[in-house]
Amino acid sequence: MAQDSVGFSSDYQFWMQKLSVWDQASTLETQQDTCLHLPQFQEFLRQMYEVLKEMDSNTIIERFPTIGQLLAKTCWNPFILAFDESQKILIWCLCCLINKEPQNSEESKLNSWTRGLLSHILSAFRFDTKEVGLFTQGLEFTPADYYPGLLKNMVLSLVSELRENHLNGFNTQRRIVPEKIRLLSRICIPLVTLPDIEPLVEALLTYHGHEPQEVLCPEFFDAVNEAFLLKKISLPESAVVCLWLRHLPSLEKATLHLFEKLISSARNFLRRIECFLKDSLLPEAACHPAIFRVVDETFRYALLETNGAPEVIAAIQVFTGCFVEALEKKNKQLKFTFKTYFPYGSPSLVVVLLQHPKEIPQELWHQPLKHISEMLREIVEDQTHRSHGGPFECWFLFIHFGGWADIAAEQLVMSEAEPPEALLWLLAFSYSPCDGSLQRAQTMAEVKAVLIRLKKLLGSPSLSAKDLQAAAAESRDRDPRPPLCQQLIRRLLLNFLLWIPRAHVIAREVLTLLAPTDELTHEMTGFLDQTLYRWDHLRMEATRPRKLARELLSELCPAGTAV
Repeated sequence: MAQDSVGFSSDYQFWMQKLSVWDQASTLETQQDTCLHLPQFQEFLRQMYEVLKEMDSNTIIERFPTIGQLLAKTCWNPFILAFDESQKILIWCLCCLINKEPQNSEESKLNSWTRGLLSHILSAFRFDTKEVGLFTQGLEFTPADYYPGLLKNMVLSLVSELRENHLNGFNTQRRIVPEKIRLLSRICIPLVTLPDIEPLVEALLTYHGHEPQEVLCPEFFDAVNEAFLLKKISLPESAVVCLWLRHLPSLEKATLHLFEKLISSARNFLRRIECFLKDSLLPEAACHPAIFRVVDETFRYALLETNGAPEVIAAIQVFTGCFVEALEKKNKQLKFTFKTYFPYGSPSLVVVLLQHPKEIPQELWHQPLKHISEMLREIVEDQTHRSHGGPFECWFLFIHFGGWADIAAEQLVMSEAEPPEALLWLLAFSYSPCDGSLQRAQTMAEVKAVLIRLKKLLGSPSLSAKDLQAAAAESRDRDPRPPLCQQLIRRLLLNFLLWIPRAHVIAREVLTLLAPTDELTHEMTGFLDQTLYRWDHLRMEATRPRKLARELLSELCPAGTAV
């Protein structure tokens, strides 16, 4: 390029004078002269970029002290910017002026001034309509039609160049310098919510060069993520996945944003939670193991912070259901093994838990329940299996598929045989995973005793609410039941009310006795909502229990019942 520098310097002076004339006059003759010389001026811009890209910003200012004036006059000339090719070359020329590591206030000031011009180019619709009135009238265009078209064409040009650069990444003759892409992402920050800018935002998010470090600036990721979470921008799933994979803070913020929605009201029904989850795109994005692990760890932290709150457990189960559904839709042969998603769990246990109950005849549900219980018990109580984590890790894996515990409770209530130890152990573990063997055995004994007393009532000529309350009451000669054990027995009693036809007539009275406080009413509401949600997903034929559950739920929570 050295041999052309002399010719370029003379051209530089010529075009500097031309721009001054064009800038000072806005007559029809001046506009015609601008349009007449545009092809030559575009060629000059190309030559200038070839010269500037070989220098650092300080050298450019020393060599061409008036370069700022020339570029500013060009940027503010609407006839020049009417061509997207001019816009693109101008952007690269301005990027050459930016100092990556400004050493003083003057260099920082120049950077700020240059970015201002770049932002102006990308918001070309703000041009002064008076300056191009004759031009647009001659073409029979209104400004409302014309200026957005300029922006759209410029965006499409940049998108095309990014994609071409992506496909020809190792062709050094055509590659875009990483710093230019980084600066382009910075320019887009204040404009990400503009609909016409969305294709460029998507192209930047899905652009993958061959650089070892991230080329897009963090502030760009923050701005796009914020706009997406607030529904100010619409992006395809592929672009959102790229955003969250490339910028961990954005993924963490998206997960916390979801949690804020889940806890924003006193009572969120599971169908509403499912809508929140699917709307967030997190279950679909979680099909990538790296994203799943981050979301799942957030759930784990929330579980520990809330001491196993039922609402958090329910949200985990709904998320897992949406995630598995998305995974099956995307790849029925499963691109990643489930060990990748659940690295701390026993692979064989994960496979068993993944069996959907609706794919198994109801009369055979006791078989997978027994298998799950035996596998969990072996891992939890046998020290030789500690490689799969302690009780909490096993429980955390199990509650992802917690519908099995609810089915176990129903099976215990409906079965006429003596309560199987495997199901008793599974329920005791699901409600209090960190208990020792002795304490868990006491819980199992309490549950078994209550179940036996409830079944004895079925043989009595009459059944009253007081009878059921007495059957579930604590024995006076024993220590008070732990809170979690009391909660488990309340769940069994509610199942008894739903599944035993004789109990339907006294269900409301029993519910009044069970829920004397707001806290217990909240617990009953959660159980009924969760039960109806599970029955719907299992497509269970339970007409009378379903009808009763809906009626009870409506009475407990008349406002916002969504079943």
